[in-house]
Amino acid sequence: MKRTRGGIVGVMAGCFTGVAVAIIFAGGSRDESAKQGSATAQQEKLDQPNASKSKWVALFNGENLDGWITFPGQPSDGAKVWMIRDGVLICEGSPVGYIRTTKDFTNFELELEWRFDPKLGAGNSGVLLRLVGPDQVWPKSIEAQLESRSAGDIWNIGEFPMKAEPTRTDGRRTAKANPTNEKPLGEWNKYAILLDHGRLELRVNGELQNVAQDCEVVAGKLGLQSEGAHIEFRNIRIRTLPE
Repeated sequence: MKRTRGGIVGVMAGCFTGVAVAIIFAGGSRDESAKQGSATAQQEKLDQPNASKSKWVALFNGENLDGWITFPGQPSDGAKVWMIRDGVLICEGSPVGYIRTTKDFTNFELELEWRFDPKLGAGNSGVLLRLVGPDQVWPKSIEAQLESRSAGDIWNIGEFPMKAEPTRTDGRRTAKANPTNEKPLGEWNKYAILLDHGRLELRVNGELQNVAQDCEVVAGKLGLQSEGAHIEFRNIRIRTLPE
């Protein structure tokens, strides 16, 4: 070590995989412009698109049901189960069934918002993942629960191969890990669902509520349940992940 007018300068030499490395520490405070340059470079790096991830794509366009199929079909008497109002997808809940995508998805991030009408009260629904097989009540799939006060629970439908936390599993249901964090009736809640190969993560309003492992990796539809209650959906979007 030696002293200079600018402070203390130390030179340390090391060797990493046969290459000499010199690290120089300049005494005194770090140059402020260097700080700003480093921060700008880091931000530019963060802003770079990640080639391994696709862009978010809207599954519901807010205008019609293009890309979706209802099961059972809409009643012939005009009493629609699924309808659209002001860009919101509305389910009246009867008859029991679901609306599903026409496309298959395997690995993805799925986001959507939902709410129940406070005048009509709490209710039940769910998000069906990797839905396979014939349309029926209920098809083989993983259900991300939407029943009031139970969002974040996992339901196994049709003996879908997966492993969930045994201490919170009772039959086909794996209860969420934390107390409910749903918003009051009438306010919008957000589901963020990750299904990446064998791993499933359910986040409700930003909080990780449930995880499952070794989920069967199979291409399947995505569905929203009609389960006896009025429920509303919006901002349904997906980002596919590498196979």
